[in-house]
Amino acid sequence: MNPEHQKLLKINDAAAKRLAKLNLCTPWDMVLHLPLRYEDETHIMPIADAPVGTPCQVEGEVVHQEIQFKPRKQLVAQIRDGSGGVLHLRFIHFYPGHQKQLAAGKRIRAVGEIKHGFYGDEMIHPKIRDAESSSLAESLTPVYPTVNGLNQPTLRRIVQAALDSIPLHDTLPNELLGRLKLPHLAESLRLLHAPPPSFTVRQLSDGTLPAWQRLKFDELLAQQLSMRLARQKRISGQAGPLRGTGEWSHKLLAALPFALTAAQQRVLAEIRTDMQQPHPMHRLLQGDVGSGKTIVAALSALTAVEAGCQVAVMAPTEILAEQHYAKFKQWFEPLGLSVAWLSGSQRKKAKEANKAAISDGLTQIAVGTHALFQDDVEFQNLGLVIVDEQHRFGVAQRLALKNKGQDVHQLMMSATPIPRTLAMSFFADLDVSVIDELPPNRTPIKTRLVNSARRAEVEGLVLGACKKGQQAYWVCPLIEESETLQLQTATETLQTLQTALPELNIGLVHGRMKPAEKAAVMAEFISGRLNVLVATTVIEVGVDVPNASLMVIEHAERMGLAQLHQLRGRVGRGAAASSCVLLFAEPLSDLAKARLKVIYEHTDGFEIARQDLTIRGPGEFLGARQSGVPMLRFANLEEDLQLLEQARETAALLIEERPDIVEAHLNRWLSSREGYLGV
Repeated sequence: MNPEHQKLLKINDAAAKRLAKLNLCTPWDMVLHLPLRYEDETHIMPIADAPVGTPCQVEGEVVHQEIQFKPRKQLVAQIRDGSGGVLHLRFIHFYPGHQKQLAAGKRIRAVGEIKHGFYGDEMIHPKIRDAESSSLAESLTPVYPTVNGLNQPTLRRIVQAALDSIPLHDTLPNELLGRLKLPHLAESLRLLHAPPPSFTVRQLSDGTLPAWQRLKFDELLAQQLSMRLARQKRISGQAGPLRGTGEWSHKLLAALPFALTAAQQRVLAEIRTDMQQPHPMHRLLQGDVGSGKTIVAALSALTAVEAGCQVAVMAPTEILAEQHYAKFKQWFEPLGLSVAWLSGSQRKKAKEANKAAISDGLTQIAVGTHALFQDDVEFQNLGLVIVDEQHRFGVAQRLALKNKGQDVHQLMMSATPIPRTLAMSFFADLDVSVIDELPPNRTPIKTRLVNSARRAEVEGLVLGACKKGQQAYWVCPLIEESETLQLQTATETLQTLQTALPELNIGLVHGRMKPAEKAAVMAEFISGRLNVLVATTVIEVGVDVPNASLMVIEHAERMGLAQLHQLRGRVGRGAAASSCVLLFAEPLSDLAKARLKVIYEHTDGFEIARQDLTIRGPGEFLGARQSGVPMLRFANLEEDLQLLEQARETAALLIEERPDIVEAHLNRWLSSREGYLGV
C-alpha cells in the first residue's frame, strides 16, 4: 500500500503488510472487502430464551468467577439475568484483564454461540462488553475475512475510513440504473458493510438482495467492457492476411485414410476466413476428446505455410508435444516440408541446430513445449501460433510466444469444452469454433464403477481383453504432493500386475522418465509389443492407440472430471468395443461422489464440463491460479446468467455511446488488472 493511502486510512506499515496478505492494497480494495457474515448486537436476548447453536447477545450480572485447573487451566464465570436464566462463560485462553472484566457483581454483555456443556448451557470465548459503559449497536456487526494480527475492530475501522474518504459517485447513469432496477453503488456498499437491524442475516446472504445485484452487475460489466475492448484492439491490430494456395492442403487430404467430417470442414472454413483478415485471428477450437482437432490444426498450419509464413505449435507436456510432432512429421514430410522439434530436455547440439533452422526460415513448422518461449528462439516470419490445451499455459507464456512475430494469428485448441456461460464471460474476446460430431469409426465407451476391493476381477478383465489381441492402460493415482511417491506407486502397481498377470508384457511410463525412455516405451505399446501400459496421468491428452480398448483408472475419486473424461477418451479409437473401469476406494467425500456420478452418467464432454463448472466454480475450471484471468469475486456465472446477459448488452451500448463512462468504470474495477486483458 502506498504511503498516501496509508495516511488516508490511518494505518501503520505492519497493518499494511497484513492487509497485503488479503490483497488489500488501496482504499477501493478495502471498500470491496465485504463481510463473511454478521453478528446481531442490536438487541439483547433473555438467557432463558436464547437459542442453542446460533450467535446471540445476552446481558447479566456476574454471580461467580473461578479459575479451574482440570482438565486444563481455564477461567469460568456465571452470569444471571432478570429472566432467571444462568449461563456459564468459559475462557481457555485468558488474561488478568478478563478476570477484572468478569468480577462478581459486574453487569456485562456477552456475544457468542450457546452450547450444551457439562455443567449446563455455556459460551466458549464470547466477546465481552461492560453493559453500563457501552450502548447497543445500531446496525448489524460485520465479521470480515482476516489474517493473524488483524482483529475485527481494526478491520472495521479501516473499512469505515475507506468508505468515508473515497468518492463513491456512480459511474452508471440514473436512467440505466432505473431500467435495470438497481440501487446506487454507495447505498449498496454502505448497506452491506453496516446493515440496519431490520435486515435478517439470511436476507443479507441472499445473492438476489438488490445491493448484491448491483455489485455483481458492476463486476460483470467491467469484465464485458474489458473483453470487448480487447477484441476491438485486436481487430484494429495489423497482421498479414494469410491466403493459402491449397497446393499442400489438397495433397494431404488426398493422402489421408479418412475423409473430414462435416463439422471439421465447417470449422476449417471458419479458421481460414479469419486468417485471411488483415487483423490477428483469436480463435478457440473446441472439440470433445477424439473429435479430430489435430488434423484441423494441421490443415490450418498448411494454409499459413502456403502463404509463406512459419507456424509454431505448442503443447503443455512433452508427451503431447511429441505426439503432435510425430503426427505433423508423418503428414508434412512426404509433402517436402520441414518440421522441427524443440523441448527443454533436448540435447544442446540438436536444439541449437533446430533453432538455427527456425531463424533462417529453413523450417516451416516448429513443434514444442514451453521451450518455444525462450528468448533465444527467433522465427524468420512467424504467421500462426497454434496452442493446444491453452488453458494450461499462463498468460505471460502465451504473450511471450505471441510477441515472437509481433501480431500473429492465434489458434487455441481445447478438449475441455467451455460451457456457454464461460464462453460469454471469460472467453468473450475469442471467436469459438466447435467440432460437434465424432468421426464415424468411433466406438461408444462403456463406463464401470468398481470398488477397489474387487481389484482381482479387474485384473481378470485386463487379461481377457489382451487374450483377444487388444491392449489396456492402467492409470495410477495422482499424488500431487510428491513426485517420488508418485513414482513409487507406479512402480508398485507395475510389480503387482506383473505378479498377477505373468503371461502379459507390461510397460511403465511416468513423469520422471527421460523423454527418450518415455518415447521408447510408448513406441513398444503403439507397435503392440506391450499388452498393458501402466502410466501416471502423463497420457491424459492426445495419445492415440486404436488397438487399446480398456482403460483402468485407480483411485478415480482423487481426479477431476476433465481429467477423467480425457483419460477415458484414450480408448474407443478402434473397432473393438471399449470399456473404462473407475476403481474407487471408500469412504468417498460428497465431492468425489458427485464427480463419479457425473462421469458414469455422461459421455458428452460439454455436459460434463457444465456439471464440472457447477461443482467447482470458474476459478478452478479455468485454472485461475495460473491463467491470470481476473476471477469474479461477487457474481456466480450459473446463478447470475440474467445479469451477465444485461451486462453484455449494456457493454455494447456504452462502448458505442458513452466512452467516458467506460473509462471511469474500468478505472474503478480493473485498474490493477489491465495487464491481463486481451490475451
